[in-house]
Amino acid sequence: MPADLLRRARVLLRSSPMRQSLWLSLLFVAASSLSLGITYYVAHGAQRQAIEQSLTQDMAGFRAAPSAAALAALVNAETRETDPQRRLLSYRRPGGRVVAGNAAIMQQQAGFRVVALGPEPVAISGRFISLSEYIHGGLLTVAQSAKPLDDLRQTFLWVFLFSLLPATALAMLGGVLLARRSARSLRGIERTLSALTSGDLGARVPQAGQAQGDITRIGRSVNRMAQAQQQATEALRQVSADIAHDLKTPIQRVAVQLSRLQEMPDLPQEAQALADKALEETRGITSTFQALLQIAQLEDGTPRSRFEAVDLREVAATFAEIYEPAAEEQNRTLSLSLPEAPVSVTGDRALLGQLLANLIENALRHTPEGTGISLSLRRDGAVAVLSVRDHGPGIPEAEHQKVLRRLYRLERSRTTPGSGLGLSLVAAIAGLHGAELRLSDAKPGLRAEVIFTP
Repeated sequence: MPADLLRRARVLLRSSPMRQSLWLSLLFVAASSLSLGITYYVAHGAQRQAIEQSLTQDMAGFRAAPSAAALAALVNAETRETDPQRRLLSYRRPGGRVVAGNAAIMQQQAGFRVVALGPEPVAISGRFISLSEYIHGGLLTVAQSAKPLDDLRQTFLWVFLFSLLPATALAMLGGVLLARRSARSLRGIERTLSALTSGDLGARVPQAGQAQGDITRIGRSVNRMAQAQQQATEALRQVSADIAHDLKTPIQRVAVQLSRLQEMPDLPQEAQALADKALEETRGITSTFQALLQIAQLEDGTPRSRFEAVDLREVAATFAEIYEPAAEEQNRTLSLSLPEAPVSVTGDRALLGQLLANLIENALRHTPEGTGISLSLRRDGAVAVLSVRDHGPGIPEAEHQKVLRRLYRLERSRTTPGSGLGLSLVAAIAGLHGAELRLSDAKPGLRAEVIFTP
């Protein structure tokens, strides 16, 4: 479970909606931090300017004293009404002796030390903003606590912690939820496109309510495209089936007439040969139409109603026994490799037999004399693999998908008997059973594998 959650988290983080959500959250944090920083800078500057203006006004009032004694008296009067933790006053003579005030400011190696004067001198801590000026032969220092500035900084820090951070967390949480929703919708579109690509024209993107988002509109466009493609494909299949059905009967009638012609007495030998050839071609055409009709029925899914449990091991053994004499007559060998345990799949026994027969006949048709054909069945976990391998010329890799199309034939096979529907029919039967026909190079020869998945 943790590994699955980790995998899903990685997939979510790699998704475009999640990345967009994270970028928007970062942009929100940057914009909010910049706005808060500018506000703090402006407020801090205004507060400091107000303190400095107050000190300047105080210094101007003290500067108006007519003499040193009057200045000292004024400073002492102010001192009696001033808290040294908030406001400091110090008037010193050149020798360093404090003449008036509530604090002594002494310079040390590490800076300045402020001591509140009184019956018991007390050291004063904290930051102060000060202004000093020589008046009437002494140094007057006026200082005001910078606590309002510290309080302002603390206030903005609390605003950042309890306002911006929760808002950012909520924005990111909302972004994650929206990203998950968008990612779920995108996965639905991806699965639908994958199914359509694999041939499942009935696949559709799930629609949730009457939402009108961009992804929803894309999903509806995909559904409209799939619907149009399905209708066009079904119409084409119907036309093909109708043509095959309508032409099958007249061609069968022609075959009957040719059979009667063969039975006529005193038929010249040349005419007999032509009748035989025409009848053979007619039977080939009938077989082609029959295969086209069967493929149409398979693609329509009609035979699924006859599905039952089928033992592939038994089917393979039966058809190997049927075709072994034919292989020996053609100076070829047919080897069989089967697992010890039964291999059961759900399907139509007759169609699975036809699938295997087509693969064996295709191998017999193309493998040279004196070589062998291998028929095998194996279990690969929950997957069953039915394989037929020959030693013929094989099929170029670029042609592997093309030969599964109806009536497609390789250039070298155009002069040999066949309709080009054998592998198409195998692929249709495999698709009906939820299996996949996979062609590969056997070096030499062709390996055709039908892979059944549960």
